[in-house]
Amino acid sequence: MLQNAPMSHPLATLPATDPVHILRLRDRQYGAELIAAALLHFDFFSWLGQNDGVTDADVCRQFEFAARPADVLLTLCRANGFVTTDAAGGHHLTQLGREHLVKGSPWYLGPYYAPIKDTPIVQGFLKVLRTGKPANWQAKSDAKDWHESMLDEDFARSFTDLMNSRGMIFGQYLAKAVTPLLGDRRHLLDVGGGSGIYSSTMVAAHPQLSATVLEQPPVDAIVSKEVAKHGLTDRVQVASGDMFQIAWPEADIVLLSNVLHDWDLPEMRALLTKAANTLPSGGLLIIHDAFIRDDKTGPHPVAEYSALLMNITQGKCYSPAEYGAVLTELGFAVGPYQDTVADRGFMSAVKR
Repeated sequence: MLQNAPMSHPLATLPATDPVHILRLRDRQYGAELIAAALLHFDFFSWLGQNDGVTDADVCRQFEFAARPADVLLTLCRANGFVTTDAAGGHHLTQLGREHLVKGSPWYLGPYYAPIKDTPIVQGFLKVLRTGKPANWQAKSDAKDWHESMLDEDFARSFTDLMNSRGMIFGQYLAKAVTPLLGDRRHLLDVGGGSGIYSSTMVAAHPQLSATVLEQPPVDAIVSKEVAKHGLTDRVQVASGDMFQIAWPEADIVLLSNVLHDWDLPEMRALLTKAANTLPSGGLLIIHDAFIRDDKTGPHPVAEYSALLMNITQGKCYSPAEYGAVLTELGFAVGPYQDTVADRGFMSAVKR
């Protein structure tokens, strides 16, 4: 039985190879378009070269950018070596940026980006930068962003399949990495758990665990089918509802895997508050995601992935420090960030 031999389950078997390069091809697809939007539609780098030391607030005021997308853009610029930011928050164009991104320079590369100036993705970025609201999913013409699209059964099925394919790998590495943290905790609540792949990989690797996946319709029905495929219906159950609206089921572990990056700071804080209200003293919170470094200089692939998220969702990639500040306010003892695989990792926190 699985309970007596957990490592015999396919979900508890790590792949022999690292898929990081394959995943990066997909994760990084929007980076060039965000730079093109800044370069060609706003002449952002020329202005920055003429206004050395401007702050985030100055940038937002000059270009009428919303705070979230401005943060993502500047993080991407730092990760690419176009901009540095001093301790006081002042932004400075680097020599690389001055030579190649400023109009009038003999080495200006703006014309090289001209063929993508008016692509649907760049147009989406113009909307996001100015409004803070996500663009249409993958620049489709039906005027729906990712959050709206997930309420459609066909879209939810296809997107869940997409997440499930990478979740098999991410979940296995996560399950292995968190082993020292689990202690005698028994029940995991997987909030916004998609196909349930993270719950499934966790219980497959740890026979003491059972899990509940919290998902809204129509994804909740997909979860039940996926869990059944893995033969884990006796250990993984499904709770249906909007994670922002309902009381979360009881658990001594809460997992937020690739969830918080879909939301802006107020919603991120609301979800962490619900985690704090759900967990008992000594309960464990695990945030699994792609993380920006605390100084927001990269990693480069994550900065590009954050551009993708900024375009299609209401969120971005956060840093451990951004999460840690909220968690400390909520009464958690915050643990360090740890890498897992393919530019992903996790941080943990224990409810005091």
